[in-house]
Amino acid sequence: MQLFYRAIIKFFLAVVLGGIVGYERQHKSRPAGLRTHILVCIGSCLIQIISLDFSIVNKGVITSDPMRLGAQVISGIGFLGAGTIIKEGASIKGLTTAASLWTVACLGLAVGSGLYMQSVIATLFIYISLRSLKRIEDRISYDKKEAAFEIIIENEPGKIGLIGIELGKLSVNIANIEINKRDEDTAIIEMVLKTPSNLSNDIIIQNILQINGVKKVSLI
Repeated sequence: MQLFYRAIIKFFLAVVLGGIVGYERQHKSRPAGLRTHILVCIGSCLIQIISLDFSIVNKGVITSDPMRLGAQVISGIGFLGAGTIIKEGASIKGLTTAASLWTVACLGLAVGSGLYMQSVIATLFIYISLRSLKRIEDRISYDKKEAAFEIIIENEPGKIGLIGIELGKLSVNIANIEINKRDEDTAIIEMVLKTPSNLSNDIIIQNILQINGVKKVSLI
């Protein structure tokens, strides 16, 4: 019966802590909200309870590793988190929610392991990070905007380096780059660029077109 009452306490705490993080995501209208975070926290808590209680009940009869099932939760939760990530043009949304789901799974494992105070403190820091650090992020990147470009170039060595040098002159950062080979002589480059807010995309296109071997530049 002692294991039963202890499990009730753990489940209750998992609901509360998972709900705190889920409430913040729900308030921001994110894909995974209150119920999803609570379920993830309860599920991971249950897995850890099963592992620990099984080891206690069968102590001396069966040798088992109580951490093995929990390790599978950590890796498996990635599939759920991937479902919250959405790519919209040059922007990728949902990474923070995916991270919060993974973190809530860790909270559930901690609660299931009986680390109550550590779980409460971790939840406090998670909530502060989600609520307050967004303002700092916005303040850091307020002077930058993102745009996606498709560049068709001659498939010769050094062309990408020349593009990078030209972008550096304009104070443009490359956030992401993909290179696809069209044929033996031509390659297609897709770039996501972080540009100064006062720099127009037309100027970027004109400067890249001046590079020898660049055939076409267009916005995606």
